[in-house]
Amino acid sequence: MQVALIQFKDAGKKYYFSVENNLELELNDVVVVETAVGIETGKVYSLKEEDELEITQALKPILRVANEHDLIKKSENEQLERDVVKKTILLVRELDLGMKILESEFTLDRAKLTIYFESENRVDFRELVKRISSIYQTRIELRQIGPRDVAKRVGGIGPCGLVLCCSTFIGEFEPVTIKMAKNQNLALNPKKISGVCGKLLCCLKYEDDVYTELRDLMPDINNRVKTEKGKAVVIDINFLTSKIKVRYLEDKELSDEWIDYRESTLIQWNILLKQSGFL
Repeated sequence: MQVALIQFKDAGKKYYFSVENNLELELNDVVVVETAVGIETGKVYSLKEEDELEITQALKPILRVANEHDLIKKSENEQLERDVVKKTILLVRELDLGMKILESEFTLDRAKLTIYFESENRVDFRELVKRISSIYQTRIELRQIGPRDVAKRVGGIGPCGLVLCCSTFIGEFEPVTIKMAKNQNLALNPKKISGVCGKLLCCLKYEDDVYTELRDLMPDINNRVKTEKGKAVVIDINFLTSKIKVRYLEDKELSDEWIDYRESTLIQWNILLKQSGFL
């Protein structure tokens, strides 16, 4: 049996659904499925045979390829969602609630409306839910999200000058630790290693394997090495250029310099022990 990986929002999470009833699908087809939230539309991200995957739980079937009526309904919902945000912002001000309304989402059949908000504190929004429910006559869920999810939904430009990774291709956030910044020999300045969300840069995570591999190939800071100009100690490392900065120990008149450890006649005293697992 064929299975389809469905994505509901750009850079959003993806979920598998079964392809049944001889349904013919192509990549990027818009389909209608039933999720834990309700009836929704999503795009076909990939298609595979079930035996190619290790799926242990039963999959829900794709209901149908979205027809013209579904697509019109989806477009109408998107317009109404913008109206929901505007009205909810006014209600929040009226009720003096400490929350920032970000986005809203209807299920395709409008059986449920989810409103996403940001707040530093817990908020009693029971009255707000009553007001919104009376306007739109549907089931309401107000969902508080954290700084990373806010950045993902709002979007923006990262410190690198590119559109935020989280709003373009990161489907699911993974833990990022300060150890990953140390692994790159970065200065631990919060402003330099944090994204617009105020959390550690996500790119530290998916760059970490590369830097770990490069570290294993190169000497560490304070390792002693032998070069064409004599014995020296490593005082800095540039992993991306495969260069190390050395300070000469025998001839004090020699200035510190960067050398390419791959092209020089460098003999590193500890590198073999390091690669063998003794260091």
